[in-house]
Amino acid sequence: MIIVHGGAINPTTEEFNKGVVDAVLAGMRILENGGSSIDAVTEAIRIMEDNPIFNAGTGSWPNLYGEVEMDAIIMDGRTLRAGAVACIKAVKNPILVARKVMEETDHILLVGEGATNFARKMGFNFYNPLTEERKRQWEETLNRLKRGEKIPMFEYWKKLKKFMSDTVGAVAMDVYGNIAAATSSGGFPLKLPGRVGDVPLIGCSTYASNNGGGVSMTGHGETIMKHLLAKRIVDEMEKGKNAQTAVEDAIRFLNKVEQEKTLIAIIAIDKEGNVGAARTTANTPHAYIRKGMEKPELNFAPII
Repeated sequence: MIIVHGGAINPTTEEFNKGVVDAVLAGMRILENGGSSIDAVTEAIRIMEDNPIFNAGTGSWPNLYGEVEMDAIIMDGRTLRAGAVACIKAVKNPILVARKVMEETDHILLVGEGATNFARKMGFNFYNPLTEERKRQWEETLNRLKRGEKIPMFEYWKKLKKFMSDTVGAVAMDVYGNIAAATSSGGFPLKLPGRVGDVPLIGCSTYASNNGGGVSMTGHGETIMKHLLAKRIVDEMEKGKNAQTAVEDAIRFLNKVEQEKTLIAIIAIDKEGNVGAARTTANTPHAYIRKGMEKPELNFAPII
């Protein structure tokens, strides 16, 4: 089984629905052929990184200075190995670099110039992920902010007046019961250069353990980071909560401690093979499929 999301504030239009369906089917083909959950989430994320409608890989939003800095993480629930990159530039698929960090180094997280240099050593060529459409949107948004216009999505950020990223994520369980999770993001539009959010930090956006389950989420990164939310959810699944209960309880917890409705969407699979998904926004394209289903189920997560 595999479940993916395409960002907390992306619309559930035909275009975005097709994007998450393409990703979930690509991952499922690997699982059906006996492939590993790590390979499945890698491929699902890569498909979405290559699709310019998502804010990950090609089509990532530029930061305040017009540069694209991307984050990605992958985690193997069987071994607890993980690899991540933050603020990486000029590569096509950050998730593939993150996997190389996991497999080829003794580290978990590489950042900035170090991450980009590592990518070159691993054979990843220069690539400009900034599309003309995203550049146009960036210029338009920047000019509107300079004119003092009120942009609804930016109101969520009380200090910086910025909005969160359209992160993509995937969680899978293979035929052996091994669970893996992965997440990738270009970061929220017009972020301060050097900003690292929840995506590449283990236990924040992403966590996987065969003893509990796997989680990927998208939302207000700084809030997610404070509560190590992905690890919290997996811990609850390890204690016996099913995936759906665990993700719903996590959102209710977040809303309570933050004393407001936090912008967030979460997907999960528990160790028993139950799928969970919940969100606080209607604009979250996501899809799920397991062995025996004729086609993926779309946009099924309850709004909490």
